[in-house]
Amino acid sequence: MSEHLTLEKQLCFRLYSLNKNLTKLYSPLLKKMGLTYPQYLVMLALWQVEQAVPIKKLCQQLDLDTGTLSPLLKRMEQSDLLTRERSREDERSVNIQLTPHGRELKTQAAQIPETMCALMGLSINEIQSLQQTLDNMLATTKAKLK
Repeated sequence: MSEHLTLEKQLCFRLYSLNKNLTKLYSPLLKKMGLTYPQYLVMLALWQVEQAVPIKKLCQQLDLDTGTLSPLLKRMEQSDLLTRERSREDERSVNIQLTPHGRELKTQAAQIPETMCALMGLSINEIQSLQQTLDNMLATTKAKLK
C-alpha cells in the first residue's frame, strides 16, 4: 500500500510539474507577442469566437472567477488587446471584444501549437490522443464535483 504513496507515483504531481514546464516553454513564444500565458488563454477564447463575449461566459470557458479574470482583462485593455463595454441589453453585464491589434496577434500565434508539439517531442496524433484522455478525466472529475 505505501509503495503507492510516493511523490513520483502521484498523477496529480506529474500533472502539476508538467503544467509548470509547459508554461515555461510557452513563455518565450508569448513574450515575443507581449503576452503572458493567462493572457494567451484569454486571447485563444476570443479568437475562437471573433465577436463580443460576456465576461461571465469567458469565466466559464476559462474556468476562472471574475475576481481573477477582471484584473487580467483590465491589463489587456491597457495593452490595447481588447475592450470592455457594458451590454446595452443588460447594464450588469460587461462584454469583451478584441481590438484590431488583438485580432492581428492571431496571425503571430498561429505557429505556437506546432512549435509546442516539437518542443514536447510529440506528434499531432499523440497530442490528440492525450487531449482525449484529459477531456475524459476533466468530464469525470467535473461530474464528481457537482
